[in-house]
Amino acid sequence: MKKFLTAIFSIASTTFALAQEAPTSPLEFSGSVDTYYKYDFAKQPVNIGTSFASDHNSVSLGMIDLVLKKKTGKASFVGEISFGPRGQSQSIPDAAAGGSSFHIQNLYINYDFTDKFSMTAGYMGTFIGYEVISPVGNFNYSTSYLFTNGPFQNAGIKATYKFSDKVSLMAGLFNDWNVYSATRGVSSIGAQLMVSPVEGWTAYLNILNGADPAGYGTIADLTTSYQISKAFKLGLNAANYDSDDNGGYAGVALYPQIAVADAVTLGLRGEYFKTKDVGVIEGKQYTGVTLTANIKSGGLTFIPEVRLDHSGDKPFLNKSGLSAPNAGQFSLAAVYAF
Repeated sequence: MKKFLTAIFSIASTTFALAQEAPTSPLEFSGSVDTYYKYDFAKQPVNIGTSFASDHNSVSLGMIDLVLKKKTGKASFVGEISFGPRGQSQSIPDAAAGGSSFHIQNLYINYDFTDKFSMTAGYMGTFIGYEVISPVGNFNYSTSYLFTNGPFQNAGIKATYKFSDKVSLMAGLFNDWNVYSATRGVSSIGAQLMVSPVEGWTAYLNILNGADPAGYGTIADLTTSYQISKAFKLGLNAANYDSDDNGGYAGVALYPQIAVADAVTLGLRGEYFKTKDVGVIEGKQYTGVTLTANIKSGGLTFIPEVRLDHSGDKPFLNKSGLSAPNAGQFSLAAVYAF
């Protein structure tokens, strides 16, 4: 027994010594705050049914986002929480409905087994799609139909293998979308292939199969961006979603951007989106064009934006409150990243 305890003590001492010697990065703290004004041309509070910036003729809150990161040796974590409508009651799940005053954006732990192989477990921003919840991660302030209809976040465990700087593969097991804990068990599988054929061009081919908020389905998604020149960047998001319950959707969005000065970049988002037929009920088709400018000064970005959407199914409202095929809005946002 004495020898056994001595051996255990020796192992523990060695482990503690190694832990002390492991390189430790300082605790990183970052985040953002944002606010906006939006005016709907038909004076309707909620006319274009995509996520965020929903208030009409009001100086309104986005969110305050707080991020903590730290790495010790091969282990690291990320914790990110947000307060405010964009990151709380307008995100899924609706944290405010449960009585909390915040929403968890990310809460996960990562371990690098080697320089090439790592595993991550926890609650993570989804790997599907081009746009994200935080306005810092997007060029446009308003969001696409593809973003609104896809997953926001995935809880689960995933493994990533980096074959080279140009190719990596992720595969994982996940809960159903947008929930802190599974309602239908660990019910989804997902994968992401990253390729970077040339400098400045990166593409992600994503797939997610399993439980969604309504039932079960499969998403295939392509997200890519290419910095063609110092001034010109081109992004693309294309996705197809087949759902057992609501038919699903398909769509494509193109994101050309050009820098016209050191602090000014102009961008356009052109999107086509269609919900799929469900039995005898035909799906709806949408097209949207969003012209956006990013004007930067230090950590502050001003984002003036004009958005025009069209659908022959007349899902929008005009000034009289009647069904209309067109909708438009102007917004001015201020986003400060720190």
